[in-house]
Amino acid sequence: MTYQEKKSIVSLISAILIFVSYCLYMYPRYPEEGLESMETFHYWSSFVLILTVFSIVAHIIISILFNIVFRMTTKEREPKFADELDKLIELKAFRNSFFVFILGFILAMGSLIIYQPLQVMFVILIASGFISDVTGSATKLYHYRRGV
Repeated sequence: MTYQEKKSIVSLISAILIFVSYCLYMYPRYPEEGLESMETFHYWSSFVLILTVFSIVAHIIISILFNIVFRMTTKEREPKFADELDKLIELKAFRNSFFVFILGFILAMGSLIIYQPLQVMFVILIASGFISDVTGSATKLYHYRRGV
């Protein structure tokens, strides 16, 4: 298994663990008040912003730890450059991830058009962000394993 395949697997697993652990942390903090209260808006907006920052920091830390463990176990250095295949796979993963997020964004806006509560819009946006992250990592793994 190549460095890129291992990195894609670690990225996929870490994305799932980060999202699930953060959701489990935030779920008990959901406000008990009415559906349209300011506290509910505060909850969802802070959920999205903190998840974004938490996810970025966690991905950086996990990437550093992965590189340290990779170097210690294989006695090899991580590749310093990306060849044409790496760039093509990266672009395809970004494209697929972007399409999934845009589809989620359109669904979230569509939920407002059909008069769904704002919580539905936030849940769709958060889920589409998560699914787009997983889609990007899974696309990279697929193309590294199967080719382009």
